[in-house]
Amino acid sequence: MSRLLLDGEAVQGKTLKITANMRIESDDLSGQTSNTETAHKGFKPKTLTVTLTIPYVDHPWLRSLMRLAEATEGGGQLKTYRVVNDTAAAFGMRLVQFADGVSAREDDILRCWRVQFGLTEKKSNPEKVEKRRPKNGVTAQSGPGAAVGGAEGASGEGSAGGQGLSGFEATLKQVDDWLGGNK
Repeated sequence: MSRLLLDGEAVQGKTLKITANMRIESDDLSGQTSNTETAHKGFKPKTLTVTLTIPYVDHPWLRSLMRLAEATEGGGQLKTYRVVNDTAAAFGMRLVQFADGVSAREDDILRCWRVQFGLTEKKSNPEKVEKRRPKNGVTAQSGPGAAVGGAEGASGEGSAGGQGLSGFEATLKQVDDWLGGNK
């Protein structure tokens, strides 16, 4: 029999079923061709979809679930719960938040509510790895010639006068000057 604990508090209900999902984002690189190439864009947070039934006579169970779903932390953020469940553990999920709402549909034949809600992983391993990666620095790029309306263009100086050259560019400039001087 499956169980679900959020911060040690059991989610009460009957016929508890949990579906785990991990979405992998990718972009199609085929353009207008039949190529099957895709670009990997990362792993999205894992989710748990929980379904259960709560008999009408056990209405405090539904109230308790709603209290968990509506709980907030400082700053008004949704509360993050430590989850205990076999499926969540198999997916490597430890911390979750309620997501996508909670629904309770009446079932008059069985005299119960059919409840469904979602839990989304927080502070996942891919998220931690992404935060630890060094950021790629942006390097300034410039093309040959002076900027339009720039001071260099107005004074008549060449574009190389105001820009520092890399070691390779300096070597090429020396070779160019030497070849140009021997003409």
